[in-house]
Amino acid sequence: MDRSTALDGVLQQAHVVQVSSVSGFGAVGEIRVDLSDPAESVQLRTAMAVESLSGVRCVCLGDVRFEVFGQDGGRLAVVVLHHGATLRWGQWGSDAVLADGRLLLAWLDRRGMPGPMQQFKADRQRAQEGAEEERGWLAAMPAALEGTADRILGLSRTGGRPSPELLAELTDRLHLTFPDPVERVLALLGWYGSGSGRCSGYPLHESVPGELLGRVPIADLLAALADPRAEERHDAGAVRHLVGWKTRPRQKRDIASLPEPLRARLLAHARRSGDPDKQGRAERWLTPPRA
Repeated sequence: MDRSTALDGVLQQAHVVQVSSVSGFGAVGEIRVDLSDPAESVQLRTAMAVESLSGVRCVCLGDVRFEVFGQDGGRLAVVVLHHGATLRWGQWGSDAVLADGRLLLAWLDRRGMPGPMQQFKADRQRAQEGAEEERGWLAAMPAALEGTADRILGLSRTGGRPSPELLAELTDRLHLTFPDPVERVLALLGWYGSGSGRCSGYPLHESVPGELLGRVPIADLLAALADPRAEERHDAGAVRHLVGWKTRPRQKRDIASLPEPLRARLLAHARRSGDPDKQGRAERWLTPPRA
């Protein structure tokens, strides 16, 4: 028997399946489903149909545990659902990819465990939003850095910081393309103001323009923001940079040097952003001190 279909052979012998949450999803306690009804058995077997073995194992504990029992009460198998997409079973050397994970999520939903389906939808929505943010971030990347995108995006996959060598290469390219420091800073501000726009909890690759801005003299930053070409997107990058966590070596002193009209402009931008974290940071950093 093909290993990817071995589980179906076990499910054909199943009389009862006991379902419980591994990660706190859905109904309290356990769900027991009688599989002696052929129609009920077919529904579960269809929902748990496996497309292939993935060759890898997820590092988490999984979301939902299925204990399968035969007619004599003996346990036939324990299977764990991971992320609405794969199954783990002790008879397999790796996790198995479901033919259609949504069928199993719907099966759980109809039997009183809606949490896994809700989590799957939320994860998918976040993934779509993340992909859209990444496209916007890439579109805002200065053309001078063409060819470096894969290395920068790789930071989010590896969890690493940009290397000194990468930052030096990016700096050299920007200086070559934008010899005018104002134009160079505007390019960085526009880039940093794109993507998620968050001051915390953002993908690691978005930190790169922030790292580069941290090396810019505050005088150049102020000159760029005073330039007639400065737009809302540049203010977005400036707010994100100035009120973020330890973004400049002399952050407190640099912010204290902001002219009051600029301080008010950036604070107003943060208040319009709809981002409570950004707004709170801006209130702390940019609100003028009381006399």
